[in-house]
Amino acid sequence: MHLKNRVLIVLTWAFFCVALTGATSADDIPEGIIESFNKGNSRELARHFNNNVELVVLDNEDIYSKSQAELILRNFFSVNTPVKFELLHHGGKESKFGIGNLETKNGIFMVYFLLKPRDGVQMINLLRIERVEESS
Repeated sequence: MHLKNRVLIVLTWAFFCVALTGATSADDIPEGIIESFNKGNSRELARHFNNNVELVVLDNEDIYSKSQAELILRNFFSVNTPVKFELLHHGGKESKFGIGNLETKNGIFMVYFLLKPRDGVQMINLLRIERVEESS
């Protein structure tokens, strides 16, 4: 499936979730997550991971422990140094989601994450980072 089709599916899903659950403010997404993407700080980002995370980062796709996922992201950020992260869409009530653009020195990536509460704290259960294919 082409990346554009996947993006369209995710955006459709996101808007459907917003319609059902109501929109949230960006304040509902922990600022540490946004800052971690801006700085490429895998250690800080991992603090927001659940014990196990469904992670899709380029060719890595599986359910990883918190420490394994942090290592994969550290490698990703060492090759793809972030320039800017912009949260484009977010929503949800109990579970929350975020979709953003990660601009790096090596290109632009779409970032999708799903947060679920654990002991009253929103934790990342799913994280996808996919390269945006430039149209010709």
